Amino acid sequence: MSSHLNWMIIRNNNAFLLKKRNINKPFSTESNNLTNLSSYRYSGLIHRKSVGIVDTSDKKGFTIVYKKAKAMNKPAKATVRCTMKAGARRSLYKLKRLLTKNKYRIDLTKAALRRASAVLRSQKPLPAKKTRTTKKAD
Repeated sequence: MSSHLNWMIIRNNNAFLLKKRNINKPFSTESNNLTNLSSYRYSGLIHRKSVGIVDTSDKKGFTIVYKKAKAMNKPAKATVRCTMKAGARRSLYKLKRLLTKNKYRIDLTKAALRRASAVLRSQKPLPAKKTRTTKKAD
C-alpha cells in the first residue's frame, strides 16, 4: 500500500496517538518519529524510509535507527541500528552526512540533528551549584 493510503487509515485512530484537551494537533509516541508530532511527514510507521534517534544504554552518544527500504515487508530485518560515540561534533557531522549524501530523507535532516543534539545535551552532567559562605562578625 502507498504511504498516503496508510496515513489516511491511521491518521485519526492508532495506538500511538496521545490526544489531550485543548490541543489541536495530537502527539505521537511511535518509534522513528523525530518530533513526536502526529503528522504525515514525521511518521515512522508509514514511510519506506524513516529515521529515529535514541539514547545509548551507557549514556555516551546516540543511536540512529533507520529502515532499509528494500526490506519493507520484513519488519525484523528492516531496521538498522548505528551507534555514534565519537564525540558530539563528529557524530553530528556523520549523522548529517548519512542523511544528505545518501539522499536518505533529506527533509528530516534538521529534525534529526536537533534530536541528536538534545540527546547529547541530556547526557552532560549538570554544573555544580555554588554555595555562598557568609562572613562571621566578630
